[in-house]
Amino acid sequence: MATIFSGKGLRRQAVFWAAFFVLFIAFLFVFSSILLPFLAGMALAYFLDPIADRLEKWGLSRMMATIVILVGFIVVFALSLVLIIPIIFTQASEFIAKIPDYVASFQDFLASPHAEILPDWLQSQLPAIRQNSARLLAQGASFLGTLVQQLWNSGVALLDIISLFVVTPVVAFYLLLDWDRMVAKVDSWIPRGQLSTVRQIASDMDSSIAGFVRGQGSLCIILGLYYGILLTVAGLNFGLLIGFFAGIISFIPYVGSMVGLVLAVGVALVQFWPDYFWVIVVACIFFSGQFLEGNILQPKLVGSSVGLHPVWLMFALLAFGSLFGFVGLLVAVPAAAALGVLVRFALARYLESDVYHSPPTHTTIEAQPNVPHSLT
Repeated sequence: MATIFSGKGLRRQAVFWAAFFVLFIAFLFVFSSILLPFLAGMALAYFLDPIADRLEKWGLSRMMATIVILVGFIVVFALSLVLIIPIIFTQASEFIAKIPDYVASFQDFLASPHAEILPDWLQSQLPAIRQNSARLLAQGASFLGTLVQQLWNSGVALLDIISLFVVTPVVAFYLLLDWDRMVAKVDSWIPRGQLSTVRQIASDMDSSIAGFVRGQGSLCIILGLYYGILLTVAGLNFGLLIGFFAGIISFIPYVGSMVGLVLAVGVALVQFWPDYFWVIVVACIFFSGQFLEGNILQPKLVGSSVGLHPVWLMFALLAFGSLFGFVGLLVAVPAAAALGVLVRFALARYLESDVYHSPPTHTTIEAQPNVPHSLT
């Protein structure tokens, strides 16, 4: 039989979590300018903790497991920084510079004799499409410039980048080394009467955040490499950039693959047409990536424990990014997952409380004499 919680206890728990949330937001506001390397180090330690636990089971000490993991991570990150990231940045700058040319070439393609294959209603709209695409291009360029400037001003300055590369590994090392002890210490602070409840909430939060941060993060990296490598092998201009970008934003369901498909097919039409074979190859790369994601990567890496609706996820990213800049983007996903767990917990407590189960209040209504309605 379900336990019936009193309205007083429910209100007390609601006040506690509301106060905790307010303090958390206030902390972010006060220290947002210095939090980036610490949050990155915490995220890195959280991401790598299961590997450290696995190495401990294989016989390594926690210190040695932490050293092996961080050295390996730094080596992989350094190789990426030397080999992949410069290529991506170079392709990004070249792609931005060539966007007007690509738009003009695509407009010429729409106006070419090949456009005869299009339906009549679409051919009649081609002049408006060409005019609107130029206007949208100008607005998009302005938006990207404003976004980059806001991100830069919100904390991604040169000093912050330096501190990110210097402080983050140190923070990650100490947190990864002491992770289990810190969890045990926090567990010892929990009121004994609420121990099982808080542990269940923490377990649900960990499952939700881990499913997204570890599972979805690994999925995005694998998809980015998959798209980038295959598009590059197919000979698509800026293939590594487009594929990596599509993979990174794949944490929002269907958005990453659709954006990547539109960009890649658009570039392929301008680059390869009338050799439509390579256009089909580019499209098939994204379709195969969707099959790989939905049937192999998603069930294996993420599973069904995330519980983050795409709309709630996008709202959290926009809201936290607007409030706290780049730091907010780092906090948005785990905060959204934690808030989702708390909301589900509060709703379950409400449905089990006497506030929900209280009987209806019956009031006696005295009989009124029949009074004829006034005629108008």
